[in-house]
Amino acid sequence: MASGFGSLALTVTTSLFSSHAITRRVLPILRWRSSSMSLSPLRHSRALSAATTVPISSSFTWDDVIETGRAEYNSSDLTGFFEKINRCNRGSEKLGEFIPFVIEEQIVGYIHKRFMEYLREFHDIFTFSQNGSCPDRVDGYVTLNLMLQKPEDRTRAVADVIKILGDKGIIPGIRNELYPVKPSFNAPVFFSLERAAAPYFGIKGYGVHMNGYVERDGQKLLWIGKRSLSKSTYPGMLDHLVAGGLPHGISCGGNLVKECEEEAGISRAIADRAIAVGAVSYLDIDQYCFKRDVLFCYDLELPEDFVPKNQDGEVESFKLIPVAQVASVIKKTSFFKANCSLVIIDFLFRHGFIRPESSGYLDLYQRLRNRDCS
Repeated sequence: MASGFGSLALTVTTSLFSSHAITRRVLPILRWRSSSMSLSPLRHSRALSAATTVPISSSFTWDDVIETGRAEYNSSDLTGFFEKINRCNRGSEKLGEFIPFVIEEQIVGYIHKRFMEYLREFHDIFTFSQNGSCPDRVDGYVTLNLMLQKPEDRTRAVADVIKILGDKGIIPGIRNELYPVKPSFNAPVFFSLERAAAPYFGIKGYGVHMNGYVERDGQKLLWIGKRSLSKSTYPGMLDHLVAGGLPHGISCGGNLVKECEEEAGISRAIADRAIAVGAVSYLDIDQYCFKRDVLFCYDLELPEDFVPKNQDGEVESFKLIPVAQVASVIKKTSFFKANCSLVIIDFLFRHGFIRPESSGYLDLYQRLRNRDCS
């Protein structure tokens, strides 16, 4: 799969994934590549069931993980790592099925044309603009009613829509957690949106992921969690020691400290030692969902005698595993939650487990941070 989405850009000077303001001169001439799909309204909420990304519970055990990791780690073969990055960056050929979601003349998301038909029922909240007449292109964008000027008014109005769509099963897994809607990380927040709805509106999502590791006898080992089977998303899969989405109104550092306590019983005194080491990003299209996520990465060296204790019921168990074995598991299996693999691959670069002598080194490094890392 191509490493970027730049070749599928808008035909105006603003690139497809730019967070620059869209002026009144530019908006009327947005041009999207057309698709041959029908835009007929969907009659049943079940039609969206395929769009829900909820993997079936995994049945592998820790014994399976350890057995896989025992194979000798080959640092020169990066094929398995490329496969994991590609898994998080699917669907570039479907970009033409989405139209921009615009607030205050800036693109904040992308909405699938068919999902848009559900929003047409709420004409007092959403406005749909169509411009131009090129027969081979679909023009336009979705925005909010201009009467909704304040962020809190937008939040309440859209929340009412999400509740209705959630009750109908169109947007499943409502979590009652709000994500900020903004064109880029440091931009002002235009309003807040239910987390479960974020991929249906294609908004930027942010999270914090922490590699918790131990050094013992000159060897690095990673604490790995196995998600609870009761989780609605990715049940039973492998995960970081600590990770979580970034809700509205909390900093990355503050959220990390909170997640450390909830997920692994790590005290603030220890959590404050975590080092921010960068970020990875990915763009994933699955049916009507468009995930544009940036994950802020942290490393935390833990005491040798530390043992994590989950506090919120979201983790089934933990295991301390040599980093080379974790790398082998990522390369050879799909045991890890997909985006966790990206953060661990980044860790492998920074700690010398992936070296410049490996063919594809720079390409792999670049693919961890796509063009929408903003």
